[in-house]
Amino acid sequence: MKPILSSLAAALLATIVLSVLMVAKSLMGVMPELNVIQMLAAQMNAGPAMGWAAHFLIGVVGYGLAYALVFRRLPFGGHALRGVLLGVAGWLVMMIVVMPMAGAGLFGMGIGPMAPVATFMLHVIFGLVLGLAYRSFPNGRAQEALA
Repeated sequence: MKPILSSLAAALLATIVLSVLMVAKSLMGVMPELNVIQMLAAQMNAGPAMGWAAHFLIGVVGYGLAYALVFRRLPFGGHALRGVLLGVAGWLVMMIVVMPMAGAGLFGMGIGPMAPVATFMLHVIFGLVLGLAYRSFPNGRAQEALA
């Protein structure tokens, strides 16, 4: 499989895992004020379906392409570390750009001090799944063997 297709497939799996965690968080009533799907939908002046669509577009296409074009090529670490680094980079963008745009303040502090912690953990898990999934493809294993 070509690197970009492998990366998109890995990002799809990571986005599904992240989505399951987000739904579980919501069902357990943990931090109900931190609802990224609702934030995305509100930014588009749309309903939850569009929020989910945006979430999957960002997760699969945005992160998938970023991993294929930049992070899989980093000259150090295996795919797990590279995926986590991408997750942390995405978290920083979310904290510095998206949260303020959504009215939650820098680092989501308008939501509360747990917002940056919870989103950091979710981004690390996302990145780890993305990197490990990418590594499971033949081109990922071959590339990691060369690193």
